[in-house]
Amino acid sequence: MKIGYARISTADQNTHLQRDALKAAGCEKIITEQISGSSAKRPKLENLLRSMKSGDILTVWRLDRLGRSLPHLIEVVRDLEERGAGFQSLSEEINTTTAGGRLVFHLMGALAEFERSLIVERTQAGLNAARKRGAKIGRPRSLTPSQIKHAQKLVGAGERPAAVARTLGINRSTLYRALKAHSQTLP
Repeated sequence: MKIGYARISTADQNTHLQRDALKAAGCEKIITEQISGSSAKRPKLENLLRSMKSGDILTVWRLDRLGRSLPHLIEVVRDLEERGAGFQSLSEEINTTTAGGRLVFHLMGALAEFERSLIVERTQAGLNAARKRGAKIGRPRSLTPSQIKHAQKLVGAGERPAAVARTLGINRSTLYRALKAHSQTLP
C-alpha cells in the first residue's frame, strides 16, 4: 500500500499542495501532521512508521517534510528497509523500491557521513592549532586565583562554605572543587 505523509509547521499553512501531489502519486492513505520540522517527537509519523509493513511505500512530497536532518532521514529510511517497506520522495524523485533510487539514497547517506567526519576533523584540527598558539580551550574558570585565596581565608576563619559561595555568586559545589584543586597545587 502506498501511504502518504504530509506535514506543516504552523496553523497558517495548509496541506493542500502536499495532499494533491500525494493523491496524484497514487497514495491510498494520507497522514497529515501539524508540527515543527525540528521537533523530535512527531506522534503521527511515529505511529505511521510503526505500522509500515513489507510492501508498503511511504511517500512524501519533499524530503524536508519527513526528516529533521539528513542523518534522521537516513535512519527513517533504514528502518523502513528493515521492515521491507519502501520510501519515495516526489520532488526529489527518490524511490527506494528501485535499484537506482536505492543507489541515490545510499550515496546521499555516504556523503552525509563523510561531511560529519570532515566536521569532526576540522574541529579537532582547529582546537589543536589553538592549543599550540597557547589558547585556553573550554569554559572560563568561575573563580580567579585571588578569589580562591580569599575563599580559603574565609572558610579557614570559620565562615560557612554556602555563605562564601553565595558571596562569590557561585554554587557550593563549584567552591568545593576550586578549593580542592587549589589545595592540591600548593606545596
